[in-house]
Amino acid sequence: MELPLLSLFALSFSLTILFGWVAADFLSLNHHSPSSPFPPNFLFGTASSSYQIEGAYLTDGKGLNNWDVFTHKPGTITDGSNGDVADDHYHRYKEDVDLMEDIGVNSYRFSISWARILPKGRFGKVNWAGIDYYNSLIDTLLSRGIEPFVTISHYDIPQELQQRYEGWLSPEIEKDFKYYADICFKNFGDRVKYWITFNEPNVAFICGYRKGLWPPGRCSGSFGNCTCGGDSEREPLIAGSNLLLSHATAVHLYRTKYQKTQGGRIGVAMNTKWFEPISNSSEDKKAAERAQSFYMNWFLDPLILGEYPREMREILGEYLPPLPYKLGKLKPAIDFIGVNHYTSYFVKDCIHSVCEPGDGSTRTEGFALTSPKMNGISIGEPTTLEWLYVYPQGMEKIVTYIKERFNNIPMFITENGIGMKENPNLTTKEMINDVERVEYLRAYLDSLATAIRKGADVRGYFLWSFLDNFEWTHGSSIRFGLHRVDYDTLDRTPRMSASWYKNFIALHASGRLATKPPHTQE
Repeated sequence: MELPLLSLFALSFSLTILFGWVAADFLSLNHHSPSSPFPPNFLFGTASSSYQIEGAYLTDGKGLNNWDVFTHKPGTITDGSNGDVADDHYHRYKEDVDLMEDIGVNSYRFSISWARILPKGRFGKVNWAGIDYYNSLIDTLLSRGIEPFVTISHYDIPQELQQRYEGWLSPEIEKDFKYYADICFKNFGDRVKYWITFNEPNVAFICGYRKGLWPPGRCSGSFGNCTCGGDSEREPLIAGSNLLLSHATAVHLYRTKYQKTQGGRIGVAMNTKWFEPISNSSEDKKAAERAQSFYMNWFLDPLILGEYPREMREILGEYLPPLPYKLGKLKPAIDFIGVNHYTSYFVKDCIHSVCEPGDGSTRTEGFALTSPKMNGISIGEPTTLEWLYVYPQGMEKIVTYIKERFNNIPMFITENGIGMKENPNLTTKEMINDVERVEYLRAYLDSLATAIRKGADVRGYFLWSFLDNFEWTHGSSIRFGLHRVDYDTLDRTPRMSASWYKNFIALHASGRLATKPPHTQE
């Protein structure tokens, strides 16, 4: 019988104190197979996004974006903070790259701030100070042997576009995204070989247009209480259609104008959850498939297979906006899938059973109620984040699902990690002993390794996140970082997990055999 995960945390920490072992080494080395499943060219990295770490709010010509405006409205962020300063990565990026080099990552995923490049979208001038900043960051990374892995839009758009034509609700945004993407490819593509057009459009549009919790804060009916109005059932689908159009346009541009000479690849990053049926009934199993279709396949099926998922077409019919004609010509419209995976959920059928109101229970969500805790059962160990439960086997299951559904298209795990609240009564030394994070990462990487051994074409892993950062509506209260950030001084302090990840990379980056330290025993 396995010990509960939290008991393992306590046991690991006790062993560390008792024997003076380096817990990071112990936890990584004691759980690996005789040979590494990761190929020699595997990318081991960390990840971030511009709004969450850069700061430099309106510095050097940057314009306002949607998150700048949203976080300055009272009541939108739980701790009242915003991203005006964040980690001040804009001014401290060289110091941060030093820390990356010390860990030994060979890639770094970051996003470009759209409003730092184009403060008013295509309706204003290019901000060359922004171009210079990203050129300097890219060059600094490459000088340390770190591959830049770049997201063009990570939730943020210039506020100008929101005000002019309501952002993603208008097909006009295709013209803006094409203009912006062209500038990125032209100025950075000679050195950037991995592009992600968008990060987690499923999360952005569910939170922004169905629940109204994120900008632009639109929702209706029982989905939320939004002062900006909205239509929770139609607007996420409209926004999604316009994003698919924008993605297709950018991919066509890249493939016809840049890819041959620059030699890069382009993809999209999706938030993924593994959905477990709450029972063995055929109804709940079908509900789990519907949940996947209305959550992840909503975007991946059009991009790879050229049509919406069957379940969406059957339930929504003409309610679905038409797909951009360009997608059929580009099939597949991505070279790789970015997989952001943190947690898993239970699913209950709401077609044949009565469901209480909740995520997934409505028609436009697929009549599939989803929750990490259902009928008194928890899918895994809870964490301080209400949506994140520890279920490591979900990593193998979602990667295998994507492999089988999409003909083993190349994948990168573009985000994986765990966030925690910090106890202010602890000392800094105590705060950086993040044994829970180490155990989470070890378990999820073991699960990923199993999927790779079984044939999944996974080519990289990016740990979220390199630094503590501004965690969207949680503000600065939730910390995901390998490095603790003191928000008063902005000093960075490596946590135990940073040492663990450094050791893990050293063992696996070149496919070397794992060996046990002399202190560990079976």
